[in-house]
Amino acid sequence: MDCCDTHIHEECGVFGIYAANPFHVGNTVYYGLYALQHRGQESCGITVSNGGHFTTVKDLGLVSEVFTPERLASLGEGNMAVGHVRYGTTGNSGRENAQPIVVSHFTGNLATVHNGNLTNAAELRRELEGRGSIFHTTSDTEIISYVLTQERLETYTAEDAVLRAMQRLKGAYSLILMLEDKLIAVRDKNGFRPLCYGRNGHGDYVIASESCALSSVSAEYIRDLEPGEVVVFDKDGVRSIRDNCGKAPEAMCIFEYIYFARPDSSIDGCSIHHARLRAGKFLAIDHPAEADIVIGVPDSGTDGALGYSKESGIPYDIGLIKNKYIGRTFISPGQQSRENSVRIKLNAVRETVEGKRVVLVDDSIVRSTTIARTVAILREAGATQVHVRITAPPFLNPCYYGVDIDSRENLIACKHTVPEICKLIGADSLGYLKVERLPELTGSRTHGYCTACFTGEYKTRLPDAIKRDMFEGS
Repeated sequence: MDCCDTHIHEECGVFGIYAANPFHVGNTVYYGLYALQHRGQESCGITVSNGGHFTTVKDLGLVSEVFTPERLASLGEGNMAVGHVRYGTTGNSGRENAQPIVVSHFTGNLATVHNGNLTNAAELRRELEGRGSIFHTTSDTEIISYVLTQERLETYTAEDAVLRAMQRLKGAYSLILMLEDKLIAVRDKNGFRPLCYGRNGHGDYVIASESCALSSVSAEYIRDLEPGEVVVFDKDGVRSIRDNCGKAPEAMCIFEYIYFARPDSSIDGCSIHHARLRAGKFLAIDHPAEADIVIGVPDSGTDGALGYSKESGIPYDIGLIKNKYIGRTFISPGQQSRENSVRIKLNAVRETVEGKRVVLVDDSIVRSTTIARTVAILREAGATQVHVRITAPPFLNPCYYGVDIDSRENLIACKHTVPEICKLIGADSLGYLKVERLPELTGSRTHGYCTACFTGEYKTRLPDAIKRDMFEGS
């Protein structure tokens, strides 16, 4: 995956807990967010409810940077909490856009955490501002909070307000809502973004973007929410509301399986690790190479490289080492800095690649800067040939559902053919995963997917225009 300015960024990660008895629930959320850190590194936050009184800590930075022992302790005890790690796709990277978004209103307090992107955010914001709403952020999550609060004025219950709000919200949203007496988990009608829940040995319910976060807090996975489903956690247990299920084409983001989710997670019944092994297998079938060794770009290309090796019979080995102490927030302005940053993040294992014909597996190419430098690093370490294999098809279209691709101008595949890209990156050959292989990644799973960033086949009506900074200065 191209890094720094060339990187396709993760969306966000959400986490929540409803506890049978009050304790330091913020600590549990802290560990859950640690497990979801790969989904966003700009900012993070936790809100704890103690008898309906909300305490929030949020700031820019990684989970380990923001939540010092003192800040965690300041959250106090409670029986509910929600947390969030963010990479923004609507709104800037400032602290004001860090989540949870907390709204205090006479209908009750509301803390909202959100993964996804609304396609009608501009339309809703104009409507809300016309009714007197004053926005303090530039994110679409605040819009969701205001829509929910507005609907509370028209209904008797929070659950009814959520169902009514879902008729107005368009696009991708997996939400955890914390009210004064309950947690409500919501997955949009298309099911673009993942959301699941489980239960720990103390009887506490845990909700998370990925199952790996449940495991990190010793909670047993129960199931994923269905597209359109609303699940309520309160003193009476768990209730499922399926009024909006089956009302839209299912469109789980296929890139979750290719890159976003952690390999030890399962989404909608499919192991991410196995999906990536299949991607490598398909590359070996469709784009074979005469080579001596298969290596993966750590960490995102490792599973695909293993799959390629197993199918082709070419031995797998570790040929690149990643510097674990350079985070994804590493800033590298300018082309020369971007190229130099690759040397800081990746080093070749000369003993593995010297004198060898190498198959190099990675998950995607955005602008090509990083993969070109990686190929060069391998050649400098003595590789005689480098055959690049990519476990995704070429990016050709913007994403409107929570991935940071808002135009075609920075996508190299929109400007060059595959042979041209191969020449630009200095590879001996280049093979992408075929588009027709995408539905096969998840094995026997028969659900629908969103593949729009590769195929241009969108599952919803698109906005006239959408940019990450569309609310800046408005």
